[in-house]
Amino acid sequence: MKKIGFIGVGIMGKSMVRNLMKAGFELHIYARTKSKVEDVILEGATFHETIADCVKGCDAIITIVGFPKDVEEVYYDKNNILDSADQGTYLIDMTTTSPMIAEELYKEGTKRGYHVLDAPVTGGDVGAKEGTLSILVGGDKTDYQACMPLFEAMGTNINYQGKAGNGQHAKMANQILIAGALSGVCEALTYAKAKGLDLQTLLDSLSTGAAGSKQLDTFGPKIIDGDYEPGFFLKHFVKDMQLALIEANRSDLNLEMLSLVLSNYQILESQGYGDLGTQALMKLYEE
Repeated sequence: MKKIGFIGVGIMGKSMVRNLMKAGFELHIYARTKSKVEDVILEGATFHETIADCVKGCDAIITIVGFPKDVEEVYYDKNNILDSADQGTYLIDMTTTSPMIAEELYKEGTKRGYHVLDAPVTGGDVGAKEGTLSILVGGDKTDYQACMPLFEAMGTNINYQGKAGNGQHAKMANQILIAGALSGVCEALTYAKAKGLDLQTLLDSLSTGAAGSKQLDTFGPKIIDGDYEPGFFLKHFVKDMQLALIEANRSDLNLEMLSLVLSNYQILESQGYGDLGTQALMKLYEE
């Protein structure tokens, strides 16, 4: 496996492309706006004007786009992947998308002679840059094993979750965990500020105790500094929580915390904060 097509060269994708090239893979990329990917082109990636041109002759194609509708567009619309890739190609969707879309893509792709995996990631922009992403893979286990060199170029915690769609279900569980943990960080800092505590001292005191978490370590200092730049877009987190809630409802689960956090984020998105990072949840408590 040498020639890789990559579609979705954004905050996460750009670092993933770089790490794949560092591992010796030949990268062919497609992006709607070429100017936004000039840096990785200069570093060795080959740019293509259409998805169809990008995917032809590739051993594997990786997609990591924004929303479920974008997944459907790149796989099914005009000049799409399913009509353009060579038979036998590995199709790896690393977008966080609907498990139902992942299952349908697996069925349709398998029928056409492709190897299809859903492999969403967690670890944010830092994990993408450092090549330490957690990768949650659903699909046929033999395909998962065949793609391990690709996954190892991008991540360090790589796990097979089971049948098609299970990678996405694992990612839903991840996003539910983040929703609760990050809300806790914001509420704790709001409380501490109101009581006159020094916030940095508080972070130093709590980070190694029972309340310590990745969310506290990553976003506590950013919130204190008023840094709301995105490592992961707020609008994408809204999308993820909506998907998780749909799946929860399909199983007759009552996830009250998820519903509340989603509504809080939807308020912020309606106020124009969708392009900020997830830590901008703090703005809800500051207003």
